Amino acid sequence: MLNVIAAFVGGAVIAGALIWAVQLGMRVMDREAVRPRPEEQPSLPSTGAIHEIREMREPDEVPLAEQERLMPYQLHHSGSRRGKDQHRKRWLPGSSGSFGSGGLGHV
Repeated sequence: MLNVIAAFVGGAVIAGALIWAVQLGMRVMDREAVRPRPEEQPSLPSTGAIHEIREMREPDEVPLAEQERLMPYQLHHSGSRRGKDQHRKRWLPGSSGSFGSGGLGHV
C-alpha cells in the first residue's frame, strides 16, 4: 500500500513540475519581442540569388623562422591561395581508390 502512495505522490510531483515548466515557458515567451511580419523579413536582392564560386586552392607555405618563433601577425590572413591551374583533377578509371581497396592500382 505504501508503494502505491509513494508512486502516486511521485507522479503528482512530476506532473506539477511539468505544469510549472510550461507556465514559466509561456511567461518567458510573452516577454520576448514580437516576431517580424512577412513584409519585414529579408528578401533576395534584385539581381537574384548569389551563386557558389568554386576554385582550386593551394596551400600557403609557412615561412621558416630563422631564430625566433613566428608570431600570428607575421603570417598571412588565409592558409591557402587561389591556384594557377583551375582545372579539377578527375578520377581516372582503373586507378586505385584507396590503399587496400583490392583494385589494380595505378595502371
